[in-house]
Amino acid sequence: MSNLLVVDLGNTNLVLGIYRGDELVSSWRLATARERTADEYGILARQLVGDALHQSLEGAIVASVVPPLNSAVTFMIRKYFGIEPLFVEPGVKTGIAIHVDNPLEVGADRIVNCAAAHEAYGGPAVIVDFGTATTFDVVTANAEFVGGVIAPGLNISAEALFARAARLPRVDVKRPEHVIGTNTVVNMQSGIYFGYLGLVDGILARIKREVPNLKKVVATGGLAGLFAEESEHIDEVDPELTMKGLKLIYDRNRSSRRKK
Repeated sequence: MSNLLVVDLGNTNLVLGIYRGDELVSSWRLATARERTADEYGILARQLVGDALHQSLEGAIVASVVPPLNSAVTFMIRKYFGIEPLFVEPGVKTGIAIHVDNPLEVGADRIVNCAAAHEAYGGPAVIVDFGTATTFDVVTANAEFVGGVIAPGLNISAEALFARAARLPRVDVKRPEHVIGTNTVVNMQSGIYFGYLGLVDGILARIKREVPNLKKVVATGGLAGLFAEESEHIDEVDPELTMKGLKLIYDRNRSSRRKK
């Protein structure tokens, strides 16, 4: 059974995954460091993937929102895995029609998420990706990406609070037992958590008013589980949504790649 390397290159993390057939057998998360060289990424990736899996890799696919690192990731995959990577970019078959003012502005990860969500749940659907930024993407029943929302990510919002208020300490982001806190730390945790939950549910409520007959709201990203239970609108949490979308898009382009 062939193995596939999937790579999600984001502003905060570089996520590597290995598919064996249709099963995601392993995944790893590295910090995205622009000063790290291709060889440093390659050595780390080879150590994580291991020689056995490396030798049976059929291909690799990358979704990147960090263009300055694309050449380093390409070099890494060529040198350390002996594969020419497929990047999710214009000309690649994603199964998603992009109906926005400038399709070139749309991040590859957003289209990958739409492809995976539409395949799994149909449409209309909304994908909420809790990443460096939190994105809300709308895909129709006809597999059309028609736009969305980009908001500052939770960690960016919290960091701004710590940086601009000299007397406020850094706190762990978590759900406090009560909204009304009795000390500074809980006050801050309440404001960060419930404030951000209000942002998420407020945006989703407005999207639902603009998108009739919405089937699913799917959350992904590292912080999705933190908000899903409290949210009034999130229906599903799928932490592997981007990995699934990359596998799906690779399969849709497999035949054309074999002809080259």
